[in-house]
Amino acid sequence: MTRLVLVRHGETEWHAENRYAGVTDVALTPRGLEQAGLLAGWAQQAGLSALWSSDLTRARLTAAFSAEATGLPLRVDPRLRELDFGRAEGLTRAEMRERFPDALAAFHDDPVSGHLPGGEDPQAAADRFTACLDDIVTRHPDGRVMVVAHTTAIRLVLCRYLSLPLRDYRRVFPSVRNCALTEIELTDGSVALLEFNTPLVGAIGAPGGGHRSRTTHAH
Repeated sequence: MTRLVLVRHGETEWHAENRYAGVTDVALTPRGLEQAGLLAGWAQQAGLSALWSSDLTRARLTAAFSAEATGLPLRVDPRLRELDFGRAEGLTRAEMRERFPDALAAFHDDPVSGHLPGGEDPQAAADRFTACLDDIVTRHPDGRVMVVAHTTAIRLVLCRYLSLPLRDYRRVFPSVRNCALTEIELTDGSVALLEFNTPLVGAIGAPGGGHRSRTTHAH
């Protein structure tokens, strides 16, 4: 049995305007650095056996705080990076509506078959992210591992593991907070969702503060 704690990186400079940051390297804000520090405080007492991160700077820097606090080596894997949003990289929703309104409407209707123009196929992104997590589980068969990654990638892999239609990732999981805690348990091909999107402040020093559930599906 392996437990994976999936964490979105800290707040970035594009957060306030809600610009799409896929594979673009965007810096953390001072608040993002503060969130990374709070996450490190949680990680220090969480009984982690390993720490993994996307190769994008915002995730690596967020995870680096926890690596220093726990003394665990930080393992970086590019398969954990965010979905490439293609022509939507760096744009707001309003700017997309001006530049490619039909494509944006198709994205709203089905974000998988109608993924953003020039962007990565979410099916392929789910494949690579899931393959990386499967490798992590193989390497840490009885551990609790924190994985610092990105909002769309996390939502895609949750749908994949929980046997939900991939096209519903935006509807079922409308948002993932920066540095919030989502924990899943993998045992003999089954996946249990233990906790989803728990705010970090509520998680430090107390159980509670977010939505907790346990639903098991075939992997």
